[in-house]
Amino acid sequence: MYSFMGGGLFCAIVGNILLVVSTATDYWMQYRLSGNYAHQGLWRYCMSNKCYMQTDSIAYWNATRAFMILSGMSCFAGIIAGIMSFAHFSSFERFNRSFAAGIMFFVSTFFVLLGMAIYTGVTVNFLGRRFGDWRFSWSYILGWVAMLMTFFAGIFYICAYRMCECRRGTGPR
Repeated sequence: MYSFMGGGLFCAIVGNILLVVSTATDYWMQYRLSGNYAHQGLWRYCMSNKCYMQTDSIAYWNATRAFMILSGMSCFAGIIAGIMSFAHFSSFERFNRSFAAGIMFFVSTFFVLLGMAIYTGVTVNFLGRRFGDWRFSWSYILGWVAMLMTFFAGIFYICAYRMCECRRGTGPR
């Protein structure tokens, strides 16, 4: 049980770090514009070694930002619940922190999946046609890796919960 929780906590911490780095950095997409390379993130775009804030209120950027922030927050809440699940002081007998942590990691996975899917769909269908020479970059890839890490953290914590439930069910009555 503790090995599952430790593995889940490791995946969750790495996933949360990747979520923060992915959301905060400016390399979601790289493209060539007027012969110069440019790159953009969720908050800024950079051309010719100068970066500018994205002041346009475009719905897909706002949705991606919101889902990535919600994902990071729910992952952090899952990490807190996961750390607390190592301690056995429980004022709530029916509340299992391992289960709560697993659910929070699955919620985080769902939010990052929504954010990445929205960004991917709009980028491929709209921006991909606008810029001929473009590609997704490392910040974008970190977002997908963070999704996998939070998913596996949820799997590990649900496995720990199931092991705890199996031990509880076989004890004397």
